[in-house]
Amino acid sequence: MVEFDDSFRQHLRELFVWRRDVRRFRSDPLPEGAIDRLIETACLSPSVGLSQPWRFVIVNDTATRRAVVEDFRTCNADALSCYSGDRAARYATLKLSGLEQAPGQLAVFADKGSDIGHGLGRATMPETTEYSVVAAITAMWLAARAEGIGLGWVSILNPARMHAVLDVPDSWKFIAYLCIGYPEIECDRPELEQAKWEQRRSADAFTLRR
Repeated sequence: MVEFDDSFRQHLRELFVWRRDVRRFRSDPLPEGAIDRLIETACLSPSVGLSQPWRFVIVNDTATRRAVVEDFRTCNADALSCYSGDRAARYATLKLSGLEQAPGQLAVFADKGSDIGHGLGRATMPETTEYSVVAAITAMWLAARAEGIGLGWVSILNPARMHAVLDVPDSWKFIAYLCIGYPEIECDRPELEQAKWEQRRSADAFTLRR
């Protein structure tokens, strides 16, 4: 069995601390094969019933990227209208995507129609298909950060429009649109915390003991 020492565990914790949801990217291109390598790492993640439900769409086409940006702008304007007063003013100042800067872009879906895994573990909790994909994204996020690459998850998008723009099967459920590239700056605090939108709580705030 492979053993990991205290030094490795400390470095692993530092990786978690320094992982950020990146919105501001440099223009430097990614190394050849970087996204494919990150996808390979993501596919090492656990999945319910070994179903491997993740599906990845690398988005390189300029017109497709432009359509994604337009959809983001529409959805972001709708989101802004849900706030008022100081909160609306603060929302308007936030940078919530790196779509126009990130050299790499990747859409991630969950294939809910796949028979891989033969349905094991999904009868009572079918949503574990989507959970498995999120676990894969988390693994990719950490692997990217270990290479000095930033990853930003854009959730302010319309899933139905993403299906149409990316022309994927109906059985695929849209999970994430990821911007990938080198961050302008590195920080150990979330950007939304720095912008005073929200603050990070301690683990005790979310833990019950029975």
